[in-house]
Parts: sequence; C-alpha cells; structure tokens
Amino acid sequence: MGSSLSNLTESSNAGDGGPGLGDIPESCVASVFMHLTPPEICNLARLNRAFRGAASSDSVWESKLPGNYASILEFLPPESYQNISKKKDIFAILARTVFFDDGKAVWLSRLTCGVCVSVSAKAMNITGIDDRRYWSWIATEESRFQAVAYLQQMWWVEVNGSLKFPFPAGMYSLSVRLHLGRFSKRLGRRVCNYEHTHGWEIKPVRFEITISDGQRLSQGCFLDDYEKDEANCNSKRGVWIDYHVGDFVISGFDMVEITFSMKQIDCTHSKGGLCIDSVSIMPKENPLNEPLLK
Repeated sequence: MGSSLSNLTESSNAGDGGPGLGDIPESCVASVFMHLTPPEICNLARLNRAFRGAASSDSVWESKLPGNYASILEFLPPESYQNISKKKDIFAILARTVFFDDGKAVWLSRLTCGVCVSVSAKAMNITGIDDRRYWSWIATEESRFQAVAYLQQMWWVEVNGSLKFPFPAGMYSLSVRLHLGRFSKRLGRRVCNYEHTHGWEIKPVRFEITISDGQRLSQGCFLDDYEKDEANCNSKRGVWIDYHVGDFVISGFDMVEITFSMKQIDCTHSKGGLCIDSVSIMPKENPLNEPLLK
C-alpha cells in the first residue's frame, strides 16, 4: 500500500507510465485548497511539489483572510508586518495571538479563519479592584493574559468593559470566562480552595451587552448552586466556565464599539471566591471543540 501511495503522488514522468497527483496543474490544486481549512492545506502540502506550490499561493491564503485584514494588521507593531508580502505569512501572523491596548488580544481561528477577540480582566473597570481587602491578582498560565482577578469578598460586584474593533460582517457570540474558587499548584498538582466561595446561589449575576448600532442583550445567571450541582454530578466549582451571554450581528467592516458588563449589586448579601479571566467575542460558527485559550 505504501508503494501504491508513493506512485500516486509522483508524476507520470517517473517512468511507470501512469498518471499521479503530481500531474494535476497547480492552479487546479489551488482552486480545491480554497475550500479546505488551513490545517488540511498544510497537511496536503506534504504530498508533492505541485501541492506545495499551491499551498503557498496568494490566492489560496487571501481567501482565508478576512476582507479587512489590513485594518486588523494596524493593531500590530508596524515592524512585524511591513516587510511581509506573502498572504500565507500574513495569515500565520494573525493566527497567533496578537496583544494590543494593554490587555486585549486578537487572532484568526485556524479552523474557520474567523476573527476572535478577547478582553482581559485587567482591561476592564472592576469596582474596588485596587483595594486588596477585596480583590487580588493571581498569576497563572491558565489565562491567555497570564493573570486573573480574584474576588475574596464584597457586597457590590460590578465589572464593565468596552471594545472598539473592525469586525468583519457576520454573527458573533460573547462569553465571559469565570472560575469559582481560588486555584493554585501544590506539589505539581492543581488544587482549589473554596473558603471564600459564597453568595452566588442567592441572586443571579446580570450580564449585559450593547452594540454601537443599537443592539442590546441582557440575561441573568446563577453562578453557583453547590448542593444541587453536587447531587447531579455537575459542579461549577473548580473549573473554568465560559458563560454564553448572547449573539449579535455585525453588518459591515466599520469600526464597531461593544460595551459589556457583569453585575451583582444586591447589597443584602456578600459574595466572593470568584476568578474573572476575560470576555471573548467569537464568530458564531466557531466549533465547540476549539479552545478559547491558546
């Protein structure tokens, strides 16, 4: 079988008289590649010279780039892309996480080629964040931004953030990445402490989104119901959860402003033991198995 595959990938000029994949014109291969995902293109590029040539074609990779990729490149330091002309290399740059504005990140999905943006807790306005009696920062490799905000205890919890970005047209989902309990490593193992985790089962947290074109979304969510979750073997504690807030539509390539908030301001009870990592805005068609953290 290995011999047959080898013969198939070689050109008929090799002397066996039969056609092979190497006989397919590079332009035809490039046309097929436009309908494949970047990982599939990179795997097929190993077959032969024609496939490698097609896999480097500007026409192939331009079809994978968003129509306004030049505007997105402006969020990068100019020296990182000014001398790059190949569309494949531009895609490679944007497929890596690019940080901007002190706590925000953008990248292209390697599977869907959609534009994804994340806003860290450090780029948000968090009530009382500078008071160490209530909040602290935890350094961790579990966050793309290397640090998360941890609430020990507070009566009034309010988090606000905003983002201006030239999203391509399409439908997007916004989610908030949260974690109940303080996590750390002990003897190389991940452990969680729930000493301060309380209050999130009494009243729901209110999430809100406002888009500059007038779209508004709002919903409430209980972050904790320890006894019920334990009974159903579905505890929310000790794991990162991406709380889906809502979906919205962007109709063009113009700069869009998105504001978002997370509030639990009922002062009849305190709450604590919560880690806040980031808010992520992803294309709606993003596969469920593609991790938000890269």
